[in-house]
Amino acid sequence: MDDPTKSAFLHRPDLHVETSGEFTGWRTWSRDNFETHNGPFYHRMDDDGRIQCAFRVEKKHLNGTKDVHGGAFMSFADYCLRPAHEGELVEGSVEITRAGGSLIFLRGMLTSGERALFTFSGTIKRLKRRMPPVAGNEGG
Repeated sequence: MDDPTKSAFLHRPDLHVETSGEFTGWRTWSRDNFETHNGPFYHRMDDDGRIQCAFRVEKKHLNGTKDVHGGAFMSFADYCLRPAHEGELVEGSVEITRAGGSLIFLRGMLTSGERALFTFSGTIKRLKRRMPPVAGNEGG
């Protein structure tokens, strides 16, 4: 893995450094219109070279029940992750870790070669198949 502490991570021309407010000193990409519109998302490097990412929840991040929309979380997760590049083969694997009567639990990973790009876990609710009404027996 590339070591960003030995790169030009802190001196890239496509980074904007916040100079005021809660994210003073944090950086954000100035080249990505999608992330700017859906964020803003910020990152910084601590003294040990670990990258921290953050964003403040705004009204635009909320769904109809006034909770953060899952798509906002996915966009933020994408901001925090290692990228794949044009021409690379991205493969996914999923493992069912437990399957009960109504819930299925799973986890998976996206990779490019030996590089882990994205890990995920999820819970899926099993739905019972509804049989369509029989003609002439709609009960009504």
